[in-house]
Amino acid sequence: MQDTRERLESILRQRIGVLDGSWGVLIQKRVRGEEEYRGDRFRDHPRDVAGNPDLLNLTRPDMVRDIHRSYFEAGADIATTNTFTATRIGQADYALEDVAAEMSLEGARLAREVADEFGGLVAGSVGPLNVSLSLSPRVDDPAYRSATFDQVAEAYAEQIRALREGGSDLLLIETVFDTLNAKAAIVAAQDAAPELPLWLSFTAVDKSGRNLSGQTVEAFWISVEHARPLVVGVNCSLGAAEMRPFVEDLAQIAPTWVACYPNAGLPNALGEHDELPEDTSRFLGEFARDGLVNIVGGCCGTTPEHVRQIVAAVDGVAPRVVPERRAATRFSGLEPLELRDDSRSAAGSGGRAPRRAPPRGPRAGRPPTPPGGGVHRAPAPPPPPGQETAALPAPPASP
Repeated sequence: MQDTRERLESILRQRIGVLDGSWGVLIQKRVRGEEEYRGDRFRDHPRDVAGNPDLLNLTRPDMVRDIHRSYFEAGADIATTNTFTATRIGQADYALEDVAAEMSLEGARLAREVADEFGGLVAGSVGPLNVSLSLSPRVDDPAYRSATFDQVAEAYAEQIRALREGGSDLLLIETVFDTLNAKAAIVAAQDAAPELPLWLSFTAVDKSGRNLSGQTVEAFWISVEHARPLVVGVNCSLGAAEMRPFVEDLAQIAPTWVACYPNAGLPNALGEHDELPEDTSRFLGEFARDGLVNIVGGCCGTTPEHVRQIVAAVDGVAPRVVPERRAATRFSGLEPLELRDDSRSAAGSGGRAPRRAPPRGPRAGRPPTPPGGGVHRAPAPPPPPGQETAALPAPPASP
């Protein structure tokens, strides 16, 4: 939608935009027990559904509206739909595959309804899956995949069609821990809703700065740049302090708007995020003053109070200046690789001195050709699965 693109870019040229915060932490405070998730419609459903936040679009729409309203009242410009796991694949654990599209449709409608009250925008949340196209869940069978690329793309396409019909302004493919899954989502978006702008958000699974596919944020950007997203960013897994190096890398190389919405710190011993609003907002205020971001917000553990203080922290701060797109041949495996016109040698991305980045993190010894690799100059069909050998850890939690 050209109008959406123009509206958002008009905001981002003038100031730093603000996304909303976590859904999970607010839902956990308001909804307790199996019956509150089921409502009347799913009272006799044969599978447990407690802990399925997207179902609440159908059983507790009043509460979903209230959460959207609380974030807009805190000063958010953009609402994310409550559809983080609303795909057939994501809902299979609850035996709710047949209502997954309806969850996305109603989630988008509810967000649209409240956003229109405040003049806000709606980002249709397209979250990660509990399957990986890059990695096998079987240690003894590295070629095995529990889903094919086409199956993942079709599951995403069904969700994206519903998000578009429900009134989403743009698509937020978020918490990308598997680059090949993200490529399936991109293919689905280009097929099902080509007019909707894309926002792609990488997540590092630990302080090494790599996603589950093993890619750095720079390599990830090269892998997806062909999709020409309106926004690219980093979210989840880490707090703002730990996330900063990866945001810096992305801010230097991405010739488009850059976003950051971190968790409220690292999880404590109980798996909870307890970073205070004044701390999260202080970190993001520093990002803003250092010219690293165009959009900020919150992920796991953040609340309307976090968003309110984030709004205050970036108020009046000039947004990041988007760099010019540089003509160069760039490749991505686990690491970025750039061929420069002024040298026969290969250089790391961003125009820095020729280098090959040293191995970091638990995947240091793996071969440098992940399924997410690519060249930025022209779209290419997704590479075949079966190139990774590690077992599949659990995906990141819903924000």
